[in-house]
Amino acid sequence: MNPNLNISWKAIRYMISEIQYGGRITDDRDRRLMITYAKKWFNDLLFSLDFKFYDGYSIPKVKRLDEYIDYIDKFPLIDPPQIFGLHSNADITYSTNRAKSMLEKIVHIQPKEASSNISGGETRDKIVYNLANDMLNKLPKNFIQHEVREKLRNMGILNPMIIFLRQEIHRIDRVIRTVRNSLNDLQLAIDGIIILNDSLRQILDSIYDGRVPIDWTRYSWESSTLGFWFSELLDRYTQYNNWLNYGRPKCFWMTGFFNPNGFLTAMRQEVTRMHKGWSLDTVIIDNIVLRSYKDDIREAPTEGVYVYGLYLEGAGWDRKNTRLHESQNKVVYVQMPVIHIFAINPSVTNQKTGIITNKKLRLNQITFRTKQNEQISIAPYIYMCPVYKKPIRTDLHFITMLKLASNDLSEHWILRGVALLCDIK
Repeated sequence: MNPNLNISWKAIRYMISEIQYGGRITDDRDRRLMITYAKKWFNDLLFSLDFKFYDGYSIPKVKRLDEYIDYIDKFPLIDPPQIFGLHSNADITYSTNRAKSMLEKIVHIQPKEASSNISGGETRDKIVYNLANDMLNKLPKNFIQHEVREKLRNMGILNPMIIFLRQEIHRIDRVIRTVRNSLNDLQLAIDGIIILNDSLRQILDSIYDGRVPIDWTRYSWESSTLGFWFSELLDRYTQYNNWLNYGRPKCFWMTGFFNPNGFLTAMRQEVTRMHKGWSLDTVIIDNIVLRSYKDDIREAPTEGVYVYGLYLEGAGWDRKNTRLHESQNKVVYVQMPVIHIFAINPSVTNQKTGIITNKKLRLNQITFRTKQNEQISIAPYIYMCPVYKKPIRTDLHFITMLKLASNDLSEHWILRGVALLCDIK
């Protein structure tokens, strides 16, 4: 290719990132990454003498195909994360996942004879029996449905957030019932009163290995260990129970919802109903990252919701200036402060400047900043950060996009793979 020719890099980038490769990418965030790679690498700098993808990854000055192949064969088997724009911390995540996968396979192939003794003399069945008994003692009682209906009616049964709460309570109630029935049946089977069928055997094996039984995850959520899963069950129940008995929380633990997308939709519906002439089809989500953490919140926002418990992966967070910065070495996740998520109508928002012209929302923002006794400088760039339920970043776990302020171009953070995670376990 002759660099002196008038090359249409825009057309080349489009062909590569939108058609030849991008056309096969179904995930919007992956397609955004592909477009960013094309934008970074396919431009006039490609012909400069000092161009390189990364240290040791330059374009060879050769002509024959076999010379290119020889050059490529000299690359290391495992590429450094920096070549892809990732932080060096990505190596930690990669190594952790490999070690975890290996340990899970080792545990899976361990013998599972019920009569085998463990170092203390207890049998495998006895250990599982005691664990089941401990979980049953800690497991909360099921909600009493007629009491739930009465309390929801008093709170406003047609309110979108109350409808969402009713759906969540129904789902957590089913999980609690499933766990209780499974553990009771398992204890009866270990005692020899009923037959230990395949389903109960799978539950027994999972509890012994510290994994969440498949019969439970079918109605609940994924987790790396049974201990984390059960603790989350108790925390979820506590949030629902407090909301039902003591009123709407000032700050929501979004990780503890079965359907966080539905939570945000209910919030949009609620805000839409508060404004005459607003339509749900035209209302969009916006957000402000506060400096405060959950314990610092004294009152709920006039519109929208405060959420906490999100973790930032791929970058660090400057709490003072409320913006992104580079990750610290060996720090993979950073807990975010409370985030105010609300709904706006683009017709009353200046989209070019991002200034909120809605008086109530603007007043909230000004009041918050005044309490801090410091002026927050306006960040030159905004990164649209994807939010996921779990570290596995798929469409199934995707929730929404939130705005994070930055001093760097958004492309930098796209290559860094920056995302917000509800759960890191």
